[in-house]
Amino acid sequence: MVCCQSGVETAVKEEVSAAGWKLAFSRRGFVSLKHEGGAGELALPHGVFVRTSAWSLGLIQGNDAASNREALIARLSEAGGEQSWDRLHLWPRDRLTVGKFGFEPGIDEVSRAVAEYLTPVLHSRGIVRQSLCNQVAAPGERVLDVVLIEPSQWAIGWHQVPAPAAASDSAGYVGSMAVPLAWPGGVQPIEPTVPVISRAYYKAAEAICWSGFEMKVGDLAVEVGASPGGACGRLLELGMRVIGIDPADMDAEILGDKRFRHIRARAGDLPRRDFAGASWLLVDSNVRPDQTLTTVEHIVQHRQSSIRGLLLTLKLGGIEHADRIPGWVRRVRGWGARDIRVRQLARGKMELCLAARLDR
Repeated sequence: MVCCQSGVETAVKEEVSAAGWKLAFSRRGFVSLKHEGGAGELALPHGVFVRTSAWSLGLIQGNDAASNREALIARLSEAGGEQSWDRLHLWPRDRLTVGKFGFEPGIDEVSRAVAEYLTPVLHSRGIVRQSLCNQVAAPGERVLDVVLIEPSQWAIGWHQVPAPAAASDSAGYVGSMAVPLAWPGGVQPIEPTVPVISRAYYKAAEAICWSGFEMKVGDLAVEVGASPGGACGRLLELGMRVIGIDPADMDAEILGDKRFRHIRARAGDLPRRDFAGASWLLVDSNVRPDQTLTTVEHIVQHRQSSIRGLLLTLKLGGIEHADRIPGWVRRVRGWGARDIRVRQLARGKMELCLAARLDR
């Protein structure tokens, strides 16, 4: 079973079909799949639009939480006998597009209440070892997954969190999914220690963590399309020096940080010396992907470039344009980039994040 952003279910089905997965059941934000291969031969479905995935144990639908809880315990007994899991992750599917009517993915009040009702019983019976629900899982831990399709309809499954250093398959499964599979529902839980200027803060936090980039205190990062400063806030929170490039105004809180420098311009108009010494380049401009890639190409292909990692937001414009992704990846690879990954971030809208490393 797969969770994804509401509205991209068709893209999920298309990208996993190459591995032999076929549709079994679908709702907005949720897709279950079937495969004719043996269980020992399969990896969990993964792809650009797959937020998180698990091995399905079926659906449960009752009249209330009490009947669902008993049905869940019975289902687990049938499926696994004396098996137990390290943690419980419980979350709702995305019922709306991210940002529509203020919707944000992740744990809501209903799922929080169900988790508080369910967890103590599963823990006391030894089904789940940890007594707290929706904690970040560690590599190697087995997680019991409960997705609220509706408050009274639950999809049950499980997964094991892979180790990022483990051998990866040709599609980069371990590297690209290890971190999201540790998060409840593939949505990063984060408690900001600085004022959140915009939702770009959460996108940057997720992208940095998912990419595996070794960003260090004192590193110089450049963000193109920085206004009003959400992503810059996260970079500063991590102790980096930051250059924000944008002709628009920046938030006063960001401007007041001595480690921040605002260049009021468009990146394509700047001399390459303005990027001197930068290790990381983030781009989140409201322009076409080809224009974004052209701007970045001119920066990283310069002989004096010191950029080691890219986090590029590519505006998709519509799910029907997903077939352009391989071309974008090929273009970035042509710059000498490696470890290229593409993901629709949990808190991103109809856009993708491309992460790539450059040898410097």
